[in-house]
Amino acid sequence: MAARSTVAPRRPEREDWDDGRLIQACRDGDQEAWSVLIHRYRRLIYSIPARYGAQPADAADIFQAVCLELYAELPRLRKVESLRSWLISVTAHQAFHWKRRAVKRATREGTEIEPDTSRGNEPVPPEIIEAAEREQILRDAVRGLPPRCREMIRLLFYEDPPLSYADVARRLGLATGSIGFIRGRCLRKLERALGRAGFAL
Repeated sequence: MAARSTVAPRRPEREDWDDGRLIQACRDGDQEAWSVLIHRYRRLIYSIPARYGAQPADAADIFQAVCLELYAELPRLRKVESLRSWLISVTAHQAFHWKRRAVKRATREGTEIEPDTSRGNEPVPPEIIEAAEREQILRDAVRGLPPRCREMIRLLFYEDPPLSYADVARRLGLATGSIGFIRGRCLRKLERALGRAGFAL
């Protein structure tokens, strides 16, 4: 198994596995499980360099570095429930050190760098950890919804530009008049899932 972000196509059943099962499969050499695990946390990992002002190419380098660290850590990772926190910490440190190098290079060359939302010389600002945790909890809660609710949430809240109820209904094969009712039911399910995860609304 190679530590790569682009690997074999992901099969739906593996996407339903929890982290513990995926990690064990990765240890057993399951390439598809590795692909699913990386895809699950891809947005979490990329969100942190963005807060440090990293451009896409630099964020991709940080992403690859974190993937390599995770691959090396898999045999020793015993507390599966700590995976999210571990990824946030490792990514934040990678992004912090990238930022320090970027600042030194910009100072040396007399150029400007992109502003960030981190705090000065503090390696892992608490607000970055908290924001990344909350975003991943939300993604996990949405992923755990029934398929129709998951797709409806995605269409209603993640499309850019936003879709109308008529567009959502057409994509889901539903009557336009039913979207509001189903939306409310799905949001209540999401709210309960977030509550179980300790997400304060």
